[in-house]
Amino acid sequence: MSFFSELSPEMDSYLEQNCSQEPEILKRLREETYKEVPQPHMISGIQQGRFLAIVSKLLSPKNILELGTFTGYATLCLAEGLMAEGKIITLDINEELSPLLRRYFAESKYSHQIEFRLEDAVDFLKNTEAVFDLVFIDANKGRYVEYFHLIKPRLKSGSIVLFDNVLWYGKVLEENPNSKMTKKIKELNEIVSKDDDFENVILPLRDGINLLRKK
Repeated sequence: MSFFSELSPEMDSYLEQNCSQEPEILKRLREETYKEVPQPHMISGIQQGRFLAIVSKLLSPKNILELGTFTGYATLCLAEGLMAEGKIITLDINEELSPLLRRYFAESKYSHQIEFRLEDAVDFLKNTEAVFDLVFIDANKGRYVEYFHLIKPRLKSGSIVLFDNVLWYGKVLEENPNSKMTKKIKELNEIVSKDDDFENVILPLRDGINLLRKK
């Protein structure tokens, strides 16, 4: 559950009821995730899923990168906006969840456009030469700053990057946090806001999304 959901569950419910309906395959994936998977709150869910889908459709990206697949809900949302010849590469290191997400990917009409890799995100970013139009990052929060520096050379003017959980359950308001995760997220938000190569805004959607556009 996000920080904002805890503050106002009624508002959270209202927002879900008044956004576009999720496709049937996503509804089934969400329900199975909550039934079968530990920490199901990590799924993007309806509001964030529709947001990701709309951003992707606005961009019509050819190349999407996702760091942190979980059960693949966000992957399928992002895939909705891909160009006909486009592709999304999604990375995760949790092998236990791979049968579930691979099953839904195979069923999806975007199956031929999704490339799932059991691979560490830092290793991938250090070795790829690809350039991405859209990047969604929802992986190890302690490595967010590292991801940012590694992804920057892999972007072009107009590329969009989305960092999830950047409000960290409201802990970013702590002046001297003890948590390494909180410190790293605060550091990321500060670095991004001061980087002249980007323009950004933090959206209070669920647990916060830092939306960056490469100039």
